Amino acid sequence: MTETINSGDTAWMIVSTALVMLMTPGLAFFYGGLVRRKNVLSIMMQCFMLIGVISVQWVLFGYSLAFGPDHGGVIGGLSWAGLNGVGLEANPDYAATIPHQLFMVFQMMFAVITPALIIGAFAERMKFSAFLVFSILWTTIVYDPMAHWIWGVGGFLREYGALDFAGGTVVHINAGMAALAAALVIGKRRGYPEVSPPHNLPFAILGAALLWFGWFGFNAGSALSANGLSVSAFVATHMAAAAAAVAWAVLEWITRKRPTALGLISGVVAGLVAVTPAAGFVTPLGAMAIGALAGLVCYVAVVVVKRKLGYDDSLDAFGVHGVGGMVGALLTGLWATTVVNPAAADGLFHGNSKQLLLQFVALIGCAAYSFVLSFGLLKLVDKFIGLRVESEKENIGLDLTQHSESAYTVVG
Repeated sequence: MTETINSGDTAWMIVSTALVMLMTPGLAFFYGGLVRRKNVLSIMMQCFMLIGVISVQWVLFGYSLAFGPDHGGVIGGLSWAGLNGVGLEANPDYAATIPHQLFMVFQMMFAVITPALIIGAFAERMKFSAFLVFSILWTTIVYDPMAHWIWGVGGFLREYGALDFAGGTVVHINAGMAALAAALVIGKRRGYPEVSPPHNLPFAILGAALLWFGWFGFNAGSALSANGLSVSAFVATHMAAAAAAVAWAVLEWITRKRPTALGLISGVVAGLVAVTPAAGFVTPLGAMAIGALAGLVCYVAVVVVKRKLGYDDSLDAFGVHGVGGMVGALLTGLWATTVVNPAAADGLFHGNSKQLLLQFVALIGCAAYSFVLSFGLLKLVDKFIGLRVESEKENIGLDLTQHSESAYTVVG
């Protein structure tokens, strides 16, 4: 190791990496609590399987495609395949004070959770074999190139000036658009919209708590050092989640006469999603505004728009992650300020109207790429393997006992 390695930064990034890893089991509990009891083990196995499969893919070639030496601004190539040249010394292009392998494994956890988010759209109805093949293909063909565009040295959107601090576009818009494609290709659950309510809201609440906890590593860790920027991102993350939870609960109280536990945790996740691209660029007040607006917009997307359009996004992966990511990406173009991050850019509210346009163009381009490629990959997998389970017994880890509880537990 070289003398540029900073022990404090390294310790913080090891902790952040562990926090982000914890988010995928947290997602397993969050999604697992929202499905019917007979499908909870299937959902959890899918999430945990991705920790293994995508970790292997990342080391073999995924990291090289996403962050390796640039080829035309669109891909990283294979020169770092198998972690060739990715050692314990620092790489100043990405993180000058921590080992290169630590940066690699931190980014690995982002690559793991992104396809896991898509599970929420096709929960209870995709074959396990099809899920595995699609996840590997999607991570390689959709996630890895987009990560390079926005975060990789030489990536064209990075050079263009689009801001995405911790994955609003790379993770949430990307997964959200793939989720919408999956909902459309696979089709509705049997009996939809008359489906059973969530089987275990305490599981879902535990999952949301783990996600909130892990998100501090997700966002504050993206500062890549233990410094003032990581503190700013930490505070922004928490305040956006809090504001979104309140906004969703208040709107639900007004429209449905009572707030619910399910609504409250949905608001938390919407706020966390929306602040992700902005966390290292906005003040605490800006983060609160982003969170509150995301809570309101995602509520409308989940409760009103989905019902009117009739697509079956089982656990609202598109309505929360896709829509929330879009809200956050756009609002970053409003509230970003160089007072928080001198290395970034000001947004519209700080005198730079161009940044809002940059955010919009990057959003549209990435959303279109993700949707079209995801749709095509799903059709391809369906043709050769078949996407949909023919029998409920095909789900891995099945628990056939039935249980039903009200989805709406009054919290106030």
